[in-house]
Amino acid sequence: MATLSVITFLPSTKRRRGPRRFIFLIAAFTLATLLAIVFFNYAPRLYRDWRQNRLLDRAASMLQEHKFNEAAQTAREIVKLHPDALPAYYILAEAAEKQNLEETVSWRAQIARLLPQDAESQLNLASAALRFGELDLARKALDRVPAADRDRAAFHVVAGWLARAQGNVAEQEQQFAAAVNKEPGNDLYQFNLAVLQIHSIDAQKSAKARNTLDRLSKMAPFRTGALRALLNDAVERNDLAAADNFAQQLQMSQQVTFGDYLLCLNFYRKLDEKKFRLLLERVKPFAVRNLSDLASLMNWMNENGLAGDVARWIDKLPPEKLSSPRVSIAVADTYATLKNWSRLKRWTSSGSWDESDYLRLGYQAIAARQLRRTTENAEFEALWRSAEQATKALPGRELDLARLASKWNLPSESEELWLRLAKNPPMRREALDALRRLYRTKNETEKLYEILQRLHESSPKEAPITADLARLGLNLDQNNKQSQDLAKEAYDQAPSEANCAVTYAFALDRLGRNAEGLEIIKKLPSNQLHDPHAAVYVALLLANADQVEAKDYIASTDETKIYVEEKKLLDEARARLAA
Repeated sequence: MATLSVITFLPSTKRRRGPRRFIFLIAAFTLATLLAIVFFNYAPRLYRDWRQNRLLDRAASMLQEHKFNEAAQTAREIVKLHPDALPAYYILAEAAEKQNLEETVSWRAQIARLLPQDAESQLNLASAALRFGELDLARKALDRVPAADRDRAAFHVVAGWLARAQGNVAEQEQQFAAAVNKEPGNDLYQFNLAVLQIHSIDAQKSAKARNTLDRLSKMAPFRTGALRALLNDAVERNDLAAADNFAQQLQMSQQVTFGDYLLCLNFYRKLDEKKFRLLLERVKPFAVRNLSDLASLMNWMNENGLAGDVARWIDKLPPEKLSSPRVSIAVADTYATLKNWSRLKRWTSSGSWDESDYLRLGYQAIAARQLRRTTENAEFEALWRSAEQATKALPGRELDLARLASKWNLPSESEELWLRLAKNPPMRREALDALRRLYRTKNETEKLYEILQRLHESSPKEAPITADLARLGLNLDQNNKQSQDLAKEAYDQAPSEANCAVTYAFALDRLGRNAEGLEIIKKLPSNQLHDPHAAVYVALLLANADQVEAKDYIASTDETKIYVEEKKLLDEARARLAA
């Protein structure tokens, strides 16, 4: 019986253990599967994170050791693994910035993309864009700075440099002043503002700037820059004793450059011809040691009425000193300045000026034009076409050629080049200013109006441009409502600026509010009212008010200096008085 009970018991125990073991196996399999899933999903990620951190540490170390190329290469590996790896973009931006590479802009743009609400990232992008001439991108980056951060000193500084790049010095001064107000203890901000305001017509501003620069001239980081500004100012004010003092200090400065010697030459020429000649002869041997300095000195002499001296110096210099492109260009400019066209043609007819060969062809074309004073000059046209082709449509080269064409009075050729350059943001302002002068000289007022519109669009806060656009619009009877609004806008921005005040007074007169216009005129100093252009509008307003003083302004107007549309206004004033 005992044996039977044991035999019957064992199968019963196995039957009870079977389901438990099955459950255990299922649980174990499930756990193993989950662990496998976790491992295969997260292990690569953990490895990638570990590798990224390792690469970041290596790239950061290389950056600190000034191994910029290696740091950038390592950071690029990280970006391949993680396209949004912010630390890697910081390293790439820093490495490119240290090497002054244009790709700094693209890396700063990536950081700004990842941190769209971060003011520092947008300001860094704007600064990089400005450095490499991408003005439109700089403007967009500043526009993306959150409103709460737009009253920071850093924002005002970057906005000031953007205004400078657009040619708006008034706006630049306002922004730099705002930065100083925010951080009055920042010497760099004080320096930037003082360098601008030392040229101000406001005596109080210029005196304050002079004092600031005098203080900063005793501090090593600002010494040379402050002395340059003070020397220029003293020369402009004809304060020769002060200029002599600053010139001597500048020459003794450790950071003195060859350009500073040219600045001193400019001063000594005014002070004392004997001293000037001694310094010039002392500078020449230094210039010959460096071909870039040699070209700079020749150009300075050409611009200051000493082209004849340069020509005699050229004859004494060894040929190898004249063979570099920069010096060759300066030599060509010397012959052109002296109007020695046959020698200019010989100088430009052979050899190559390497990457500057487009200027050799340009000068050769000018010589051909001057030697054959005919309307149709096939040689000139062929040479100029070759010069344009040699630029390879590179904006920097086209800019050089446009300046050359403007300097030597080639209106059609310069217009074509400036119109192309006006599409390039870094060169837009210079191109539009050149076109403005060209169309004003040719009295092409319709084209002039279009250029003023573009200037206003690119620099809407520049009151004198706004006033010029408004006044021409009123004279041409174009967009009268807009012109009236622009005249008021300019006056509101700069009520003491004669151009803006006279324009708004003229706009009011055209609206039949002559008395209000005269009240504005009365606030201006008498000497500003007798400016050849302002006098026309003053005469018109007085004539429309039936005031005999209009005759005095008509009499003081020089018709050889006023614009074609202003001559019509002068006739209108005369007719009104005669009625």
